[in-house]
Amino acid sequence: MRERLQALLDAGRDDALLRFGLGNACLQAGDLDAAATHLAAATRHDPDYSAAWKLLGKALLASGREDTAEAAWRAGLDAAARRGDVQSSKEMTVFLRRIERVRRAGA
Repeated sequence: MRERLQALLDAGRDDALLRFGLGNACLQAGDLDAAATHLAAATRHDPDYSAAWKLLGKALLASGREDTAEAAWRAGLDAAARRGDVQSSKEMTVFLRRIERVRRAGA
C-alpha cells in the first residue's frame, strides 16, 4: 500500500487525501518521521482536515516531540470545530488531557 501511494506522489499527484493515506501507512510501518512529514503536508493542503491533525499529533508524540504533538492537536481541535468533526475533537481532547496529566505527574 505504501509503495503504491508513494508511486502516485512520485508521479506528480499531491493532495491532502494522498498525503493522509501515505502518512497513515508510514505510521503503521513505524516510520515516524516520514509519517509526520506526509501528515503535515496533508494539513497544509487542507487546514481543516482534522483526522490528519489527529494522526500528525500521534506521529509526533511517538517520536518524542510532545510539544509539537500538543500544538498539532490544538490546531486539530480548531479544524474539527470548523468542520463539525465531533469524534476527532473528542479524541484529540483526550490526547491533550493525557499530556497534561503526564506533565503534572512529572512536576
